[in-house]
Amino acid sequence: MTSVSDATRKPLDGFAISVMVLMCAAWGLQQVAIKVAAPQVGPVMQAALRSCLASVLVLLFMLVRRAPLLARDGTWRPGLLAGVLFGLEFLCIFVGLSYTTASRMGIFLYVAPVFTALGLHWFVAGERLRSGQWAGVALAFGGMLVAFGDSFTHAPVAGAASTLRGDLLGLLAGALWAATTLVVRATRLSNAPPSKTLLYQLAVSGVLLMAMAIVTGQAGAMTLTPLSAASLLYQGVIIAFASYLVWFWMLRRYLASRLSVFSFLTPLFSVTFGVMLLHETVSMQFIAGALLILAGIMLVNRRR
Repeated sequence: MTSVSDATRKPLDGFAISVMVLMCAAWGLQQVAIKVAAPQVGPVMQAALRSCLASVLVLLFMLVRRAPLLARDGTWRPGLLAGVLFGLEFLCIFVGLSYTTASRMGIFLYVAPVFTALGLHWFVAGERLRSGQWAGVALAFGGMLVAFGDSFTHAPVAGAASTLRGDLLGLLAGALWAATTLVVRATRLSNAPPSKTLLYQLAVSGVLLMAMAIVTGQAGAMTLTPLSAASLLYQGVIIAFASYLVWFWMLRRYLASRLSVFSFLTPLFSVTFGVMLLHETVSMQFIAGALLILAGIMLVNRRR
């Protein structure tokens, strides 16, 4: 997502590893924060407030740094598309968590690197998959079949026959995440400042999701409590604003291939926090599927 060459980036040091572990833990906790606030703030409204709050913070950040906001760089069309895809991704995540657990959502969402690798293989020159990476794709999809088999019998959500609907929304969110990445990589957004790319995604998704919250009646049915307010601040300030900017900063200074290896930690944190904080149950069949998915992600992310 940046034009800086790999020659100017450096391998991971102790600082980079510590930051990546903390960020993966924060991203893994996000699903738990969404579930905690759900009784007081509807899923669509949560997603809208998250994007709106973070977009204001990114805009202020850019103004302080005197970053060009209205430069005619040809990014507005792909920026709008990236924002719509970003908004639909989080709509799937927030609504999907009404039907499945934070643990399961964390696993299915983070199949995104596999979808991204497939998309890059077909649409971006120089990103062809090698035999080992194809093996990773096969492992990941095999793991999804195993995990989805568990969806038909696992019913942690009251009144639900299974978690299948939420699991499918999590997988769709991962595909939309990959599509957003492809738009950024394959258009003029690849050379745009990271903060501008992030602003496109947050601002467009904020408008889209707020309109949907109003139409569905969730905008007028929210009740802020200290817990739900803390959850919204965590999602908007810590995750959507601070962690994303830190991620872009890391990509400019360290080898992206080394950073991507840490992607497998986030779903592990999601499962851990879901079990510890929400007392979710995880079956052996789902664990087997999750391990296959994570092994596939690691193989896909391998570089020569």
